[in-house]
Amino acid sequence: MTAATAAPVLAVRHLHVAYGKVEAVHDVSLRVAPGTIVSVIGPNGAGKTTLLGAIMGLLPARGDVAYLGAPVGDMAVEQRVARGLILVPERRELFAAMSVADNLELGAFQRVRHGERDWKATLTEVYRRFPRLLERHDQLAGTLSGGERQMLAMGRAMMGKPRLLLLDEPSLGLAPLIVREIFSIISALRSTGVAILLVEQNARAALQVSDYGYVLETGELAIEGPSAELAANPRVAATYLGKGVATHAAGRTPVQR
Repeated sequence: MTAATAAPVLAVRHLHVAYGKVEAVHDVSLRVAPGTIVSVIGPNGAGKTTLLGAIMGLLPARGDVAYLGAPVGDMAVEQRVARGLILVPERRELFAAMSVADNLELGAFQRVRHGERDWKATLTEVYRRFPRLLERHDQLAGTLSGGERQMLAMGRAMMGKPRLLLLDEPSLGLAPLIVREIFSIISALRSTGVAILLVEQNARAALQVSDYGYVLETGELAIEGPSAELAANPRVAATYLGKGVATHAAGRTPVQR
């Protein structure tokens, strides 16, 4: 059974999210297969962060969200986290006055509370994957650089042993060199078996690391398809990759919605 035919880790069907009378996400359906990276790209204000908030249970929504084959609409955020559905928010939301090590240990809070004893092995793995965090394990989180804070936010999420990791704008505010490093880490996480739903304005970087992509515009899915095909789509190339239409006119056109 391939990732394409396996039961999805996440299946979202006909999702609607509104702020009062204004619908920010309209009839969105998407899926994330096991062990894959799926990106959602689109302009600022398209509803990308709102989409993740609804999947995580942070925002009320209409529609169906199934995780690991079971509906999660009635689950609290804490229950979703305990089942391995974990969000790295756009603002990272670290505990600035606590050390790097303490922030990481808090990521394993649910596991410790449920009596799991292998969280220290996960900590060792996080430090191996993010050696800079090991170097700064006693340093206060609030004194880290932007790239280091993003690494800490991702490392803290990994401490919860996610089956599905939701990443919201991991490149936000980072220098190009650090963005490349962060996306290299995201790509390497695929080898751990964790599935990733990546929301990102940096379309080029997102499509390079992901297997499948969705373009969200004004709250609706405009285009979807394998990431390589999206990158070759003339409309995507011109609008999100800064390339001329003629350059990619020969590219295959993904599903238009």
